[in-house]
Amino acid sequence: MATAANQMAAGLSLSKFAQAGDLKKRLWFTVGALIIFRLLSFVPLPGIDPRALNSLFQRTNGGVLDFFNTFSGGSLHRMSLIALGVMPYITASIVVQLSTSLSPQLEAIKKEGESGRKKLNQYTRYLTVLLTAVQGYFIAVGLEGWGASNGVSAVVEPGMIFRISTVISLIGGTMFLMWLGEQITSRGIGNGVSLIIMAGIVSQFPTVISNLLESGRTGAISPLVIALALGGSFALIAFICFMERAVRKVLIQYPKRQTARGMMQGDKSYLPLKINTSGVIPPIFASSLLLMPLTIAQFAGNRVQGQGWWSDALITMTTSLQRGAPLYMALYAVGIIFFCFFYTAVVFNPEETADNLKRYGGFIPGIRPGKATGDYLDYVLTRITVIGAAYLTVICLLPEFAEKAVSLPTMALGGTSLLIVVNVTMDTVTQIQSHLLAHQYGDLIKKAKLRGRVR
Repeated sequence: MATAANQMAAGLSLSKFAQAGDLKKRLWFTVGALIIFRLLSFVPLPGIDPRALNSLFQRTNGGVLDFFNTFSGGSLHRMSLIALGVMPYITASIVVQLSTSLSPQLEAIKKEGESGRKKLNQYTRYLTVLLTAVQGYFIAVGLEGWGASNGVSAVVEPGMIFRISTVISLIGGTMFLMWLGEQITSRGIGNGVSLIIMAGIVSQFPTVISNLLESGRTGAISPLVIALALGGSFALIAFICFMERAVRKVLIQYPKRQTARGMMQGDKSYLPLKINTSGVIPPIFASSLLLMPLTIAQFAGNRVQGQGWWSDALITMTTSLQRGAPLYMALYAVGIIFFCFFYTAVVFNPEETADNLKRYGGFIPGIRPGKATGDYLDYVLTRITVIGAAYLTVICLLPEFAEKAVSLPTMALGGTSLLIVVNVTMDTVTQIQSHLLAHQYGDLIKKAKLRGRVR
């Protein structure tokens, strides 16, 4: 039987949307912020030769830099002010969250409430600046040596001035994107950082599809393969939508309560546990951890190419961890599985949930309240997290193997990209629906007050 909230959600219409003034302001703010993000992706770093840079990037087509370039919306290919995107911020968030779980001091700060959260956010910002500075320096050094042996350099005037200006520009771009994401989260709709990543991926869709169709027109790729690739993408989207809405319902029973009118029948409800509790976080975190050292190794290898064992080690590392390589696939899968369990443990605490149920008199039939309920919820959550981790791993890696097998240039249509786009879109639509429901409840309360006054 549908709940009152579901019945109200089914009755939502465009007329209700037009009446929600606050929601429209939030949507326009989000759209404006994403437009600013896209405009910044076309502002190049000072001292870069765009034509030489384009020719040099064509040599690494299909490598890890293309993967990074997809996440940044083409900013890395154009070497813009936001070439690193929000990846340093995500990496810093991973490090801080892992440190919070391992360090008693940071865990105590986390338990301080709002003030503790602000302190941890400040630590994350400091670490973001440090990581961006390290990556920016290696990028500047790598750009100076990239193609120098062939007489082609992407840097107009190499030197310390170029390196300092590059580091400062990249730090400014990344910190601005981090601030912009926070503003979208607080004043707009959806998660700001996730929306920025999604906007970068979506911006690559027209180029990827046009290149795919052009390859079919010239005969480089069979039309049947193109049709299968597009059909597989739509099937992947449908499967992602199904799995993201899949839940495991745990029955919660409430005892009968004595009232002035007599004995009332006990209520029952369900505790919904999502199959994929961690959402899109594991692929993003795993990608971020892989991309940071690989980006440094890629550009540092361009600088020290042909200079002994150090150069050979960097080249071996970048070759072994190229997109589609067995070692890259294995590390990516391990990262996804690890962050599935880690982030699920962060966002859902079985013991706290069991204590809340006990406090309000709720219990799971056949399970004693308290610690036994917490152990049971942890058992159920672990089992469904195994399914969720397997689902994310298959979604992210199966298209990679398929693309490698038929040599399709469909990076933006890969499993990770589609997972991020679909998941962020569903979360954003859910938030829009919540705002509309809140607006509709507000109208009902106003009408009830007016009727009360008339009576």
